[in-house]
Amino acid sequence: MKKDSRGFSLIELLIVVAIILIIAAIAIPNLLRSRIAANQASCVGSLRTLNTCEVTYASTYNTGYSASLLDLGPPAAGAQPTNTAAGLIDEVLAAGTKSGYTLNYAAGTADSAGDIDTYSITGNPVAVGSTGQNYYYTDDSNVIRFNTSQQASSSDSPIGG
Repeated sequence: MKKDSRGFSLIELLIVVAIILIIAAIAIPNLLRSRIAANQASCVGSLRTLNTCEVTYASTYNTGYSASLLDLGPPAAGAQPTNTAAGLIDEVLAAGTKSGYTLNYAAGTADSAGDIDTYSITGNPVAVGSTGQNYYYTDDSNVIRFNTSQQASSSDSPIGG
């Protein structure tokens, strides 16, 4: 009697599954590190964008810096930009959470003319070790600073480049 030899044996299938699991065990940590690096780069890019938008806002509206991130956000559909909806950033960035980081904006105290002359922004990971490792800080000096263990401040080291 002739035995049909088409198909795979159970042992062959188990070997293939074991090889796939080994490859996944090697690749997944690298994938997670890549995602963290991408989130951190996105946060730095967002902080650079916000610094540029604050300078643009201050020169356009001649009222100092904005009072909140929402002031830099888009105006209502069909409306012209104003100092409370300047249209300099999109609604995602204006909401303050992007790519695994929460951006906290703090406007300085208004002077006697009502102008805001200072601001600061911190970028904190939503889940440390999962969405990001570093904490970021920037202010009206436009220097972006970072800290690896706690919320960054104006006394931390600036990022390179």
